[in-house]
Amino acid sequence: MANQSSPSPIYCVSFNQDNSGFAISWKNSFKIFDSTTGRLCYERAAGAFVIVEMLYSSDLLAIVGAGEQASLSPRRLCLFKTTTGSPLRELNFLTSILAVRMNKKRLVVMLIEKTFVYDLNSLVMLDTIDTVPNPKGLSAFSPCLEACYLAVPASVTKGSVLVYNVMDLQSHMQIDAHRSPLAAIALSSNGMYIATASEQGTLIRVHLVSEATKSFSFRRGTYPSTIYSLSFGPSTELPDILVATSSSGSIHAFSLRLAINQRSKRSTSFLGSVLPDSVSDALDPAHHHVLHNAVSSGIRSYAVVRKIDKLEGTSSPSQFTSLRATVSVITYNGYFQEYTLSINNKNESSWTLEREFNLLSITTTR
Repeated sequence: MANQSSPSPIYCVSFNQDNSGFAISWKNSFKIFDSTTGRLCYERAAGAFVIVEMLYSSDLLAIVGAGEQASLSPRRLCLFKTTTGSPLRELNFLTSILAVRMNKKRLVVMLIEKTFVYDLNSLVMLDTIDTVPNPKGLSAFSPCLEACYLAVPASVTKGSVLVYNVMDLQSHMQIDAHRSPLAAIALSSNGMYIATASEQGTLIRVHLVSEATKSFSFRRGTYPSTIYSLSFGPSTELPDILVATSSSGSIHAFSLRLAINQRSKRSTSFLGSVLPDSVSDALDPAHHHVLHNAVSSGIRSYAVVRKIDKLEGTSSPSQFTSLRATVSVITYNGYFQEYTLSINNKNESSWTLEREFNLLSITTTR
């Protein structure tokens, strides 16, 4: 997630594909941290970078300079090895690189109106995708090789998203999710679900990728707010939790598994026969667990669900299970926060701050 307009000290924030590590960049260096321990694993003081993308916990990084030094052009992608401290390969482009995505077989590079797909091992270009102007590099990527999708905006006037199969090298579908242009997109790690938020920021919608059907519609709030990030919880099937951060400073968690349980029950009721799913889902506040004032209002933040622990009951989709979610948050003024969100089988929730520290003050690996 590159930060291209905020005056905050952080230039970019990114978690790796399984959220076990994360990278930040600021005015003169980038740092790699272990998400579980908070340990600084690697630091390179070589100038400012707008993109630092990890490949799981390997020593391979994809880095793009901020252009503040002549040697760090925003049009040059460097594949960098942390073990040797030297570049492996470089790719140059005609315009600035806005986003980079990777898995074990593919490298995706996004420019303002074009996206390039490469074989990661050979760096042979496999495909070029023409896109609508996307100056923020807004995108989502599912690293799963069996359902490896890239999602990008399909319109500049409404909230449509193009889903592209990166392994098969073909367009999968287009989803018309919102009336307003998109502000945030997320794909579940298994590639089964996609979440979107528009610039209005009041509704978050979740679709099943295989069918392009709207599965759920969640109301974040009544008043407009900028959605900074969306993230699904880890799962091999339906994720239990979707989290969002917004300009209001709140962290929002939505119970996907509870939503599907209630939809199943409602479908056999009289209310379900007269209310469409999009209306009844959006009106139900029981799916929403919010932590107010987690971050100062207006401070950009990025949250992921790092871990889900089932506490009791059954994992059957037809029943709600008590769970405990580990939510990691990075703010663009340089702080790391980790919360535990506990939701019992009555859908009662509580948030607990487990740890918080300043990322910029940690200067040596330990």
